[in-house]
Amino acid sequence: MKLVLASNNQGKLAELQAMFAGLDVQLVRQGELGVPEAEEPYRTFVENALAKARNAAQHTGLPAVADDAGLCVDAFGGLPGVDTAFYATQFGYPKGDDNNVKALLEQMRDVTQRRAALVSTLVAVRTPQDPEPLIAVGRAVGEIARAPVGTQGFGFDPVMFIPAFGKTFAELPPEVKNANSHRGQAARQMVQMIRERWL
Repeated sequence: MKLVLASNNQGKLAELQAMFAGLDVQLVRQGELGVPEAEEPYRTFVENALAKARNAAQHTGLPAVADDAGLCVDAFGGLPGVDTAFYATQFGYPKGDDNNVKALLEQMRDVTQRRAALVSTLVAVRTPQDPEPLIAVGRAVGEIARAPVGTQGFGFDPVMFIPAFGKTFAELPPEVKNANSHRGQAARQMVQMIRERWL
């Protein structure tokens, strides 16, 4: 089965391809099929992921899966949340992972309560009008480190310190990160649901 990934993020594609390896599914990035980016006007991960999945299914006629993920910082009332990808732009920096990390560390310079969660919501639809989208949510809780550490992963991985490992996600080998990350948790649930309900 061909499944469109409603994202052009290479990091997400690589992670999800590895996690979906057990399924008889070929994951294709939407950009390869000429799908335009979907509008993401909503304030929740699930609504944005659903909009992206429906958009990809609409343009391709194929089942689609979308991920909306972000960083939810306790001290900021759960923000940046759905605005995570554009976090740096609020502070005058160009969009990008390194600038997001830089802006976050600047904003948290004097914050002692550093608990945060990386949240991933995966939504899959068979058609744009699918009345029963599959929804999986993963959450990895940790603390924002005072400086970036590690070279693996992407996004906020270098500052997402996971107490259980005593390391940031960027310090962990990919297979360990994927087994414990927000996206890894959501992908495992999604693989199970696709297997039970679609295959």
